[in-house]
Amino acid sequence: MKITDTVSGKKEEFKPIGDEVKMYVCGINPYADAHVGHGMSYIIFDVVRRYLEYRGYKVKHVENVTDVEDNIINHANRQGITVKELTEKFTLRYFEDMDALNILRPHHTPKATETIPEIINMTQGLIDKGYAYAVEGNVYFRVGKLSDYGKLSKRSLKQMKAGARVEVGEAKEDPMDFVLWKAAKPDEPSWDSPWGKGRPGWHIECSAMSVKYLGEQIDIHGGGQDLVFPHHENEIAQSESFTGKKPFVKYWMHNGLLQMGAEKMSKSLGNLITIRDALKKYTADGLRVFILSSYYRSPLTYTDEAIEAAQAGAERLARVANKEGKGGGGKDLDEKPYRQRFLDAMDDDFNTPQALAALFDLARDINRAEEEGMYVAKGRETLKELGGILGLTFKAKDEPPVDVKLLRKLALSINEKLEKTSFKGITNGPPEDTDAIMKFLISLRKKLREAKNFQLADEIRNSLSEIGIALEDKPQGTTWKRKT
Repeated sequence: MKITDTVSGKKEEFKPIGDEVKMYVCGINPYADAHVGHGMSYIIFDVVRRYLEYRGYKVKHVENVTDVEDNIINHANRQGITVKELTEKFTLRYFEDMDALNILRPHHTPKATETIPEIINMTQGLIDKGYAYAVEGNVYFRVGKLSDYGKLSKRSLKQMKAGARVEVGEAKEDPMDFVLWKAAKPDEPSWDSPWGKGRPGWHIECSAMSVKYLGEQIDIHGGGQDLVFPHHENEIAQSESFTGKKPFVKYWMHNGLLQMGAEKMSKSLGNLITIRDALKKYTADGLRVFILSSYYRSPLTYTDEAIEAAQAGAERLARVANKEGKGGGGKDLDEKPYRQRFLDAMDDDFNTPQALAALFDLARDINRAEEEGMYVAKGRETLKELGGILGLTFKAKDEPPVDVKLLRKLALSINEKLEKTSFKGITNGPPEDTDAIMKFLISLRKKLREAKNFQLADEIRNSLSEIGIALEDKPQGTTWKRKT
């Protein structure tokens, strides 16, 4: 099993540090509803966790909640509510969204505001070791003390210094130094510290939470590519300086970004589609197929056409997985080659596009084998098992109910027309419920076609289409579904 490590830029053989795989994924800043770009990252790392657990690893998964930072404070002030009120509301909504996407809950979801003692302790430790300094109530990290700063983002310190600048009011020794602790400002949340009242900087929060819940060294650290610099670069700097140069992370995993046109989807740019809005049109499986059809390290462009195609694919898989076949009397469909293709793909740096391709091929061949009278129960169980590793639920899309009154009106109209013909294929009027009426109409249409009354048979199809119902003629019979 191999994972691409961002530091080396190569696929590295996966060998966890200990008996338990320790995985940290950067979480949300809860000041607005999560968007599909967030969903992309968390679906990807949900699949990483699911596959590791499927492979027999015990995983400890931590995902932080950054519940105090500049954007949050600004949004709370604009809305006239406290930071706590804002973050609690959107943290709850975030986890509702994750549940709706069938994303496993992390084992720990620490909040920055609940980790203040650990943050202060780490900051003081960095001061004691000479890696940080306090000035005017702020604490900064001395980037110049590190010879390997920039190893994650592949930037040299000299190049970075050329573009660095000191913000108004800052008293840093060097423009590249970054803040660990911010002096309190009026009307902002603050905590007591050895340097006066203040609040944590962004980067130190994740290092402190990771050390608290996972220890000084972890196996996998995940997040979007937009976090490589400065956030993750600074996490490495402060964490390894604090622990005496112990390697902080063995495998850095970064997912590509979801784009709307040429720009990434983000709250700050305002070009986003919330998870809640997306789930009004598409299923969780549809969104997963869309996201997992692309290699996780590559950028992905959001278009209605792409997601509609993914939704159709998810529904295809669900129909095969949920079909109650009769179980053929012939030989078994051999599901092993599909399983091996799936595992080989996932072992190769979580190549979900190839893993999905194996599932779609299996679903197609289950249908073919069933038509040929083969036994496909094992194949169907394998489809469900492997799909579950990708977090697929195989739930059918919730569709608006058919207007049964309109449907019965159509059936009565057809019945009246039949009474004016010489056709004798019907003896009773249509039944009352949707499924029974559809069965009645499909049977009636079949008899009309057999009697070569194609005009009335086509009228049934066309009239059903007008009220949103599509008929599908197959060798084994005619089925119906709501039109999307």
